[in-house]
Amino acid sequence: MSLLSVGHLSVRFKQHHQDLTALFDISFSIQPGERVAVVGESGAGKSVLGYAIANLLPEQGYIACGSVRFGDQELRSLSRREWRKIRGHRIAMIFQDMMMSLNPVLTIGDQMVEAIRSHSKISFHQARQQAIDTLHQVRIRTPEQCFYQYPHQLSGGMRQRVIIAIVLLLKPELIIADEPTTALDVTLQAEILHLLKEICEQHQVALLFISHDFGVISRICERTLVMYAGKIVEQGPTLGIINDPQHPYTQGLINALPQMALPGQPLNQISGNMPSLTARPSGCAFHPRCPYALPECRYLTPDFFYTGVSATACFVVERIQTVNADSEVDHGTDI
Repeated sequence: MSLLSVGHLSVRFKQHHQDLTALFDISFSIQPGERVAVVGESGAGKSVLGYAIANLLPEQGYIACGSVRFGDQELRSLSRREWRKIRGHRIAMIFQDMMMSLNPVLTIGDQMVEAIRSHSKISFHQARQQAIDTLHQVRIRTPEQCFYQYPHQLSGGMRQRVIIAIVLLLKPELIIADEPTTALDVTLQAEILHLLKEICEQHQVALLFISHDFGVISRICERTLVMYAGKIVEQGPTLGIINDPQHPYTQGLINALPQMALPGQPLNQISGNMPSLTARPSGCAFHPRCPYALPECRYLTPDFFYTGVSATACFVVERIQTVNADSEVDHGTDI
C-alpha cells in the first residue's frame, strides 16, 4: 500500500466573484521511505500542492475535487481534531522561511518541549533530554547550549537544523519540505541535503521535496514530478529525467542551470513567463513559450504518454515517439 496517494486533485482559490483553479487533476503516490521531488518555476503550484496535502491552505483556498489518502485514511474527511493527531506527528512540514517557523520569543528548548508534550504525556525533564538528543542527532555541536538559545542567536544553517530536529521529535512517516535550502549558501545547502537524505534512509521516512532547482533535487530525490501552471507535465526517475528530459519545459529548466552555459556567455532562459491564474492559456498551458508547439497544443490538453524513462504530457513527444516506432516497424518489414 502507498503511504501517500493523491488522486485527481484540484485546488481552487476564491477571489472576488470567481474561483480560480491553482491545481489541475494532480495524481501521484509516494511509497514508505521514498524521496520524491516536485520541481518547477515560481507559480507552478508546488507549494500549493504541499499545503493541500497537509491541510494548510489559506482561508480562500479549498480542494475542489479529488482524493488525498494517507495509508488507509482519506485526509479530506478528517476533522480539525483528527488532523491534530496527524499533522506534526505523522505528516510534518519544513517551511522555506526559517524565522517564520520558529517563535522568536521562545527558546529553542521551550519550542521543542512543547512539541513533544503536545503529543506525549512525559515529564519536562524527559522531554528536555529527548530534545537534546535530537539536536545532537542533527549534528548541532553544543545541543545543551542550543536548547537555551533564541532563534535570532543562531545562524541560518543552525536554525534549519533545529527545524529538522523539531520535525524528527515526533517521528513522522512523511516530511513535506518546501524549498528548505533556498536561503542557505552552497556549503550549508549541501550539508542540510545530506542530513535530510541520511535521516530519511535511517528512519525510513518518506520525503516530498519542493524545489525549483534540478541541481538540488538530483542530490536527494529518487523520483521527480515536473509541474507547470498547476499541472504535472512530466514524471519519472530523477536521474532519468535529468539525463534524458522529454517535455520541452523540463528541457528548458535543465538548460537554464548555470553549469549548462559556457563561461562568459549569458545563461539560457525559457522565453516568456509563467501564466497567472487569471490568464491560463487553453490547451497545453506551456504552448505560448514552447519552441516546438503544434497546432493541437493550442486547444487540446495532452494526456500522459509513457516513454522509456518517464511519463510526459506532450503532443510533440507523443508524435516523435510514434514516428520512431513506425520507422522501426517499417525497417523491420524491409529486412
